[in-house]
Amino acid sequence: MWVQRIGTKIAAVLKRQAEEQHGRRNRPRPPEWIVELGIGAHRPPLQVHAGDCYIAGTRRRPVDRDEARRLLASGLKACTHCQPDV
Repeated sequence: MWVQRIGTKIAAVLKRQAEEQHGRRNRPRPPEWIVELGIGAHRPPLQVHAGDCYIAGTRRRPVDRDEARRLLASGLKACTHCQPDV
């Protein structure tokens, strides 16, 4: 009886590990560039970040390289931690 319980637990652990691996493989790639947005109805952009920057807040949207360059060239502030303008 205890052998059956151990077998059930092992099967559950193996299933959980397989699901975690499947989730890691199918996770979408993080964006290359992020624009941090302000508060309010129109949400003006505040800063440009690299996609993996830990300083970027929760109000953000992904942008492509051309838009990030355009925003930086127009005078938008770059993050001092990830330095996307370098």
